[in-house]
Amino acid sequence: MRARAPIRIAVGRAEVVREVRAAEPLMAALRAPVTARAPWLTAVLNQGTATGTRSRPVAVVVEPHRQDPPEAVAFLSLRRRGVRTAVTLLGDGTVPLPPGTPPFRLPARDDAAAFRLAAGILELLGSLRGPWTLRLSGLPLGDPTVAALAAELPTAVVRNARSYRLVDQLDGAGTVVRSRDPEVLERRLPGLLARETDRRARSFLRAAARLHAAIGQVEVAVVTDGNDVRAGLLTLVDGEDRRPWWGSSDVGGLPTVLGSPLVELTVPARGWPPAPRRGR
Repeated sequence: MRARAPIRIAVGRAEVVREVRAAEPLMAALRAPVTARAPWLTAVLNQGTATGTRSRPVAVVVEPHRQDPPEAVAFLSLRRRGVRTAVTLLGDGTVPLPPGTPPFRLPARDDAAAFRLAAGILELLGSLRGPWTLRLSGLPLGDPTVAALAAELPTAVVRNARSYRLVDQLDGAGTVVRSRDPEVLERRLPGLLARETDRRARSFLRAAARLHAAIGQVEVAVVTDGNDVRAGLLTLVDGEDRRPWWGSSDVGGLPTVLGSPLVELTVPARGWPPAPRRGR
């Protein structure tokens, strides 16, 4: 029988940044989407610092040895609201997210690691002062850590939500210029961001697009009429995987269609007693 891997909890931006980087081999092995990988999560953490968010990032790590990549990890956010602590996935609430596919993950190498990860999350919940709420959303169907948590938390509710994805049909809307060149992105960003009315979204789009352009993971596409931009689209690219992320058009070419189901686990505030603790 395989020995149970130790659980470790890291708190604070600097600690979580290190854990995000250490988890990248696991994320790559599990083919996690761009929005669950180190560059994106780093952009989320940077945005939190820039905006002075009151939430605390936390990493729950399952690892047999400190020098090896983790077997499972959860990146979470704790936000104190009065006497209550709201626990969510790191990046939940970030706008905009690529629509239509589950953006987040609770990566685990196998079911045993997922079971240990659930135990680690329960340990974290049990350590919190006062009542807490738990909301883990934007996850794929069949997540084993969600199943393990639901089995241990009697008031947990697991539901599926419908999503809609953005479809890139700009080629039928006019002459399209596409590029992954960071310099091209930089030239096009001001015109694209002018079409976004949400200040928070503009800020995150600018930072995350620049970061991913530097590593070749964002494509900018524009349809122009003379000097005027009539449509624009940012797409996250990882190998053959393309995820339309954000777009705006005066000429069509960006329809939405039914996307993949999104799984959410919620536990309402119940005060005391604290969450059950699984044996370490």
